[in-house]
Amino acid sequence: MNENATGANGFSLDGILEFLKNNGIDSTTVVGLGKNLLIALVIFYVGRLVIGLVVRALHKVMQKNDVDETLETFVCNLVRMVLLVVVIIAAIGALGIETTSFIAIFGAAGLAVGLALQGSLSNFASGVLIVLFRPYKVGDFIEAAGINGVVEQVQILTTILKTGDNKQVIVPNSQIMDSIITNYSANDTRRVDMVVGVSYDDDLDKVRRTLEELVAADERILDAPACTIAVSALADSSVNFVVRPWAKTSDYWGVMFDLTEAIKKRFDKEGISFPFPQQDVHLYKASAY
Repeated sequence: MNENATGANGFSLDGILEFLKNNGIDSTTVVGLGKNLLIALVIFYVGRLVIGLVVRALHKVMQKNDVDETLETFVCNLVRMVLLVVVIIAAIGALGIETTSFIAIFGAAGLAVGLALQGSLSNFASGVLIVLFRPYKVGDFIEAAGINGVVEQVQILTTILKTGDNKQVIVPNSQIMDSIITNYSANDTRRVDMVVGVSYDDDLDKVRRTLEELVAADERILDAPACTIAVSALADSSVNFVVRPWAKTSDYWGVMFDLTEAIKKRFDKEGISFPFPQQDVHLYKASAY
């Protein structure tokens, strides 16, 4: 059997080499290209492993120094992207391609892509502003871009929120920075604003004493600032009291729900009524002609 056997498709090693030679490509060039390709692949895969090690080490250093989680996540993602671009350029250089001209081409292409992806660049710039000015951080409960939720991650382009019903919402950073941001976790204490309506026939002093006793009975309500209990409006069907106790931010919802229930039960026990909307209707008998 001929040692230069023909393959199933009629190709043979000698035939391939003869084809390359006829087209001005000798075996030395082929070997050189193969060697460069192998080096480029090694650079790429080893570079990815090194990037992973660098990013993990950076995570550990930042965690050890108690760096804010928001800044930590943002910086690590940014470092990963920058190092990956460097590795790709190095791998291309190993193929024998002139990296200087390639970088120029890459820059021009980057400009074109940047114009096409203005929204993404806006999100990136907004992400940088969020990290620098820190209107919120991971773990804060915020309202922004029409969404309420706890901040889980601040990434390069987006912020990930977890809503109260455990949905994950990914919001572009530019939309957050272009909207009003309400950070409910920024301060240690919050005021609970409640309105309680009673009948015009009820004793207002008794109502006030009852509300004061209910507020004093809840240990979660802070002594300072003092709770405000006052008549706020003489409405169409009720006399409205405002009840504004202060509590720790973590106790806000518990105080609101429990105090609302306690007011209803205590008012029922004391005979204090909650009036329903009502209207006086006057009927006149028409005169007969």
